[in-house]
Amino acid sequence: MTVPFTLQHHFVDVIPDDLTDGHLYVCMVHATVVHRCCCGCGSEVVTPLAPNGWQLAFDGETVSLSPSIGNWSFACRSHYWIRNGRVVWARQWSDREVADARSDAVSVHASAEETRAHTPVKRGPFAWVRRVLRRKGPTRCP
Repeated sequence: MTVPFTLQHHFVDVIPDDLTDGHLYVCMVHATVVHRCCCGCGSEVVTPLAPNGWQLAFDGETVSLSPSIGNWSFACRSHYWIRNGRVVWARQWSDREVADARSDAVSVHASAEETRAHTPVKRGPFAWVRRVLRRKGPTRCP
């Protein structure tokens, strides 16, 4: 596994067609983060943000994504964390670990859907961003 060891984040309204290695595109409008795989294989990695899925932390200077990113469907099968704008490599998982994690994710998603049907809608951690954007209109980031 090689570069990039750090990622430059960009808050955008629309994910660009041509992604640049070493850049992390955060689209709050669609609650999605997109980047090219950090191993250098060039694959597009899409991480949808959700309370029971990936979560984004922004400290004013850097971003972090949690949980880890396991690209099990890619030939590279890379596995890493994005913490404070840095790539932290993790060990590769066995086929059994991947299967178990996918099974758990399906169970969690089904349980969340059932809970959501019986629970009042709560504002997410970035609801204030949506409110500001609605008031001021979309702002393009470089």
